[in-house]
Amino acid sequence: MPPRVPSADPDRLARWCRAHLGSSPVEEMFRSGHLSAVIGLRLADGREVVVKVRPDAPRVAVCVEVQRRLFRAGYPCPEPLTGAIPFDGHVATAEVHVPGGAVLPSAGHAASAFAEAFAWLVRVAPAPDELPPLGPAPSWAAWNHGGDGLWPRSEDSDIDLDGVPGAEWIDDAGRRARDRLRVGGSGAVIGHCDWLAGNLRWHEDALLVVHDWDSLTVDSEDILVGFAAALYSTADADRLATVEDTRRFLVAYGRARGRELSAGEWQRAWAAGVWTRAFDAKFQHAAGLPVTSLSAAEAIERLRRFDDL
Repeated sequence: MPPRVPSADPDRLARWCRAHLGSSPVEEMFRSGHLSAVIGLRLADGREVVVKVRPDAPRVAVCVEVQRRLFRAGYPCPEPLTGAIPFDGHVATAEVHVPGGAVLPSAGHAASAFAEAFAWLVRVAPAPDELPPLGPAPSWAAWNHGGDGLWPRSEDSDIDLDGVPGAEWIDDAGRRARDRLRVGGSGAVIGHCDWLAGNLRWHEDALLVVHDWDSLTVDSEDILVGFAAALYSTADADRLATVEDTRRFLVAYGRARGRELSAGEWQRAWAAGVWTRAFDAKFQHAAGLPVTSLSAAEAIERLRRFDDL
């Protein structure tokens, strides 16, 4: 089913740019997006910017502020140029356009590169209590949502995932993972919960830029690390991490932060990866799409990893 991408009329966009960036667009370089309209513009004053238009929510302004602080701390993210500003019934932000870069680091270095980049982010991000609340989490990270069922509602549709029959192995995997995540947990941090290869760019093995800062959330460190370890890619950006890729990431993350993951952190990290992949698989099943985010065999293996610890 088509994603809900807000429209961004060029005339209204031009007026918004003049009012908030002080210059008019002279060229639309690209337009893309999933839940947001992402428009690359060249302005009359020579700057290249990216304007993002999405449904208004209090968390958008908090995400922009975190991104601003990360940029000031030297983390490779686009510099925000505005806060969250109303746009035609939605909200828009602007940031510097950062082009180029490879989708993946060099072969054989992906696990350590992605893990080191994530550890760097967690290290320099502000503490959650320094900012207004960053909730609710995006659906694929909302394992602890306040609803009655197992699955939260997806931003993509109004489908009640709990009411869709079939593929019971997905529900079982998600339930077992959620139940493990409810036990314990490390300290709450701010992190990026959509650590897909498509959201990062590299110059050889050096991190060039991280995109999609609407995917910030607050959770325990081990859970956020588990999401990242399950979602990144190694040799092919269109393929999510294998079980062994996830293990390598978790080892590399402990090395990057200067402290190996404890047994409990390993368990919750594996469980978090199962939950987010199972959520995506459940949505794919419910929408009548091929289920590619998780297979039954891989769910069993990932569940075994945290059950055996």
